[in-house]
Amino acid sequence: MLTAGTVWCALATYMLMLVAFRYAKHRAFHVPVMIFIILFDVCMPFYLYLNKDWHRRLIVEGELLTSLVLWAHVILLIMLYVLYIVQVRTAIRLLRGDSSVRASHREQALGVLMVRGVVIMTGALLVE
Repeated sequence: MLTAGTVWCALATYMLMLVAFRYAKHRAFHVPVMIFIILFDVCMPFYLYLNKDWHRRLIVEGELLTSLVLWAHVILLIMLYVLYIVQVRTAIRLLRGDSSVRASHREQALGVLMVRGVVIMTGALLVE
């Protein structure tokens, strides 16, 4: 099941994200890595849409209405994107020198790590 290249790539970027989280004080490393991972996560649905046979699977086979894993994945993905928006806003404030948002930025980061981990797991379950 975990042989799909997209799953391996997502796991690799998750490990990179954990390293960047660990070294958050090294901004020269942390900021570009996190920007790359956010862009990766935003672009992944477009890649999947363009390269996978979603019409057959979702419409013809009727998985769109019956798959709880699919719906959980979509809802978690939307949650991840919302967390990314909030996280980027606090990151911009931090980079401008506003240290009052540091604690909330870290808490949001923990939320991002948890939600992204579950998004990767549900995505792996959806691999054919």
